Amino acid sequence: MEDYHIASGKHFYTIGLSYKKADAEIRGHFSLNEEAKQGLLKQAKEEGIDAILVTSTCNRTEIYGFAQHPFQLIKLLCEHTHGTVEEFEKVAYVHKNKQAISHMFRVGTGLDSQILGDFEIISQLKVAFARSKKHGLVNAFLERLVNAVIQASKRIKNETEISTGATSVSFASVQYILDNVPNVSDKNILLFGTGKIGRNTCENLIKHTQNEHITLINRTKDKAEKIAGKFNLIVKDYADLQAEIRNTDILIVATGAQNPTISKELIYSNKNLLVLDLSIPKNVSEDVAHLLNVKLVHLDQLSKITDQNLERRKQFIPEAEAIIKEVETDFNKWLETRKFAPTIKALKKKLRSMKDAELDFQRRKISDFNDEQAEIVSDRIIQKIMKHFANHLKGDSTTTDESLELIQKVFQLEEQVK
Repeated sequence: MEDYHIASGKHFYTIGLSYKKADAEIRGHFSLNEEAKQGLLKQAKEEGIDAILVTSTCNRTEIYGFAQHPFQLIKLLCEHTHGTVEEFEKVAYVHKNKQAISHMFRVGTGLDSQILGDFEIISQLKVAFARSKKHGLVNAFLERLVNAVIQASKRIKNETEISTGATSVSFASVQYILDNVPNVSDKNILLFGTGKIGRNTCENLIKHTQNEHITLINRTKDKAEKIAGKFNLIVKDYADLQAEIRNTDILIVATGAQNPTISKELIYSNKNLLVLDLSIPKNVSEDVAHLLNVKLVHLDQLSKITDQNLERRKQFIPEAEAIIKEVETDFNKWLETRKFAPTIKALKKKLRSMKDAELDFQRRKISDFNDEQAEIVSDRIIQKIMKHFANHLKGDSTTTDESLELIQKVFQLEEQVK
């Protein structure tokens, strides 16, 4: 992008790897924690890179930045992770200039996410931008680009339904409860098992149900207590499981055991009870479904909900892409103005120099020369001339290079532009 007078690095690159080609183990090799990100940015600064952005999540690690060659960025990544160049080359992607810009738009708006419409990534881009800015590794181009991606993301979220509906089992379970249990905030909820799915379900319960009657039980009590302490919940001993089931309205099982942990003998069925089994293999015995007043919902039923929602989201892709195209086009128009900015600046300087010389000549020639009026008139003429040139360059992008060359030759601006 040397024609755009943006950075000392000739081109804008995206280098990275994602869930599409790299498995979890390889992605782990290239994962960057906070300390590694800070170290990478520090080295980038020392190596004279003008602008760079670094993101690393469980699904992708990417560097956006200016460089003479993409290997400058690949080398930085490998030096601050456990990954090797050989590994990177097998699963990675490299995008350059306009392709790199388009890639950031797709990533930042959730169209490239493992879960379509996931807007977590835009928050991570904002954090990455703030981190780079703190290190003095942001220029006008990067700031404008990130703001444009944020704008596109916001519009897609507000103007389409691409992010609606549950797409994770933990959220789908809570969505199921909200859709099927009246007055859920008044119900007693028991969460049995506090592994990853259990923790995520717990967070979603608190966030979406406004329920203050949530009890946690885990075989290892201190794990449950850590989560309970974070959210001010009740923890009971594993020995109290049957008694707590008797008192609950909703039982969520996420124990992750190899065999069923909930049998019909543990269930008191004289009252309505909803049982959600979020485990693979199933942790609730099938015969629980035969009990009176008990409704059993297994993980595979909730997974169908998430699959249907993801399929539904796909119909909004064209709308999202139209918004991206509109915002990206505006960004590229702004970028084109960067190409002729130095020539416009040099032309303005040249015209002012010609004006000053002419006014000096007229002052000596005319005895009652009106400096103030002459300055006003000549400045307005320069302003009008500059506006005509700028509008011409903006409006005819196909001949911009030829127009710039002609302006530079006619006004002898070559040295000033360089």
